[in-house]
Amino acid sequence: MIKYFAILVAAFLLGLPVAVAMGGSAVVLMILERGITAFRPEVVAQKSAYGLNNFLLLSIPLFLYAGKIMNTGSITKRIFEFAKSLVGWLHGGLGHVNIVASVIFAGMTGTATSDAAGLGAIEIEAMREAGYDDDFTFAVTGASSLIGPIIPPSIPLVIYGLMTSVSIGKLLIAGIVPGIILAGALMTYVEIYAVRHHYPKGERFQIKKLWNDFKRSILSLLTPVIIIGGILSGIFTPTEAAAIASVYATILTVFIYKEVDWKALKNILFETVRDSGTIMMICYCASVYGYVITRSQLAVKLAGAVLEISNNPYVVCFLLVGFLLIVGCFMENLATITILAPVFLPVMEAVGIDPLAFGIIMILTLMVGLLTPPFGMVLFVLCKVGNFPLTRMIKAVVPFIIPVLIVIAIMIMCPQIITFLPNLVL
Repeated sequence: MIKYFAILVAAFLLGLPVAVAMGGSAVVLMILERGITAFRPEVVAQKSAYGLNNFLLLSIPLFLYAGKIMNTGSITKRIFEFAKSLVGWLHGGLGHVNIVASVIFAGMTGTATSDAAGLGAIEIEAMREAGYDDDFTFAVTGASSLIGPIIPPSIPLVIYGLMTSVSIGKLLIAGIVPGIILAGALMTYVEIYAVRHHYPKGERFQIKKLWNDFKRSILSLLTPVIIIGGILSGIFTPTEAAAIASVYATILTVFIYKEVDWKALKNILFETVRDSGTIMMICYCASVYGYVITRSQLAVKLAGAVLEISNNPYVVCFLLVGFLLIVGCFMENLATITILAPVFLPVMEAVGIDPLAFGIIMILTLMVGLLTPPFGMVLFVLCKVGNFPLTRMIKAVVPFIIPVLIVIAIMIMCPQIITFLPNLVL
């Protein structure tokens, strides 16, 4: 069992790209199992191509495109100003603004790195100008970006749904309540931190200013409403929602706000193709690795090993989460989902863990890895955006991981928090 992950981790540590590491590891494992003479490259090609033969994968480039084009121009600034009017009057006001803006932005991009790169620059600049210390500024910006992959649209949830055959529509809706709870937990921590460090309150709450900022940002705020509302009402599927979001984002930024010219649009399309290609290559190679894992009956062996420890679903869930926290530090999260979600599925079924609930728990747990070395992508993005030392960033963000872990524990103990909304409306 160990060799299947040891070879993969070794490939990552050598600095190989995620797709190359997964595909190469799969080939090595197939040769070790059967010998070089029995190795069949046509099986590799067949299983890889099969992994991409899924209509739902179309939603990934569409959501990526919508997020990138919405991340251009003044849309992020409009969202930030609206959030500032809404919660900026609290203790540590801009810390709360940071989190609320991330909640809104999450409904447009669906990724933590997009949140960190898009809103991060605006949030860091505003908090620095207001006199907040850099440690607090960068820590709250990094922690709030974890909301992005939970609230729909969410690319990690799409990948999880593909790997486990769980309804992607239900997964996307299931992320709403946990995302809001996570935001509430982070805001509570910010309030406590702000009071302890004697941060002042922001500007006095003004209903008129809130209304004016709302009117300025209403077209941007409609994006998550269209996506979530359409899926909830059954008007369109997640893939269709991604297409509609892309069209709406284009009309908004190119024709209404007129902040994206054709040259910028060309660059956005290029970046979308590049990033989509990266994700598709991961899925492509993960299919081969998944085939090797299936043939080895690793999932069955893991289920048996876990059940020897306990058959209590809560204990098992905590064990799996602990394993994911470790793995998330060393592996890219999409690769981890494609590999481990099918492996964990028999374990979940054996002890009665709802795969829908565990999907949200798994994604949220893996997102913690974005704030921890050596593969903490959000750490690298924010340090680059704000010219901030990495070691200092790591030290500052650690306390903000505690509220995230508390939320994960709550989700494990009360999975109904995750499942009640999708079961109610879909």
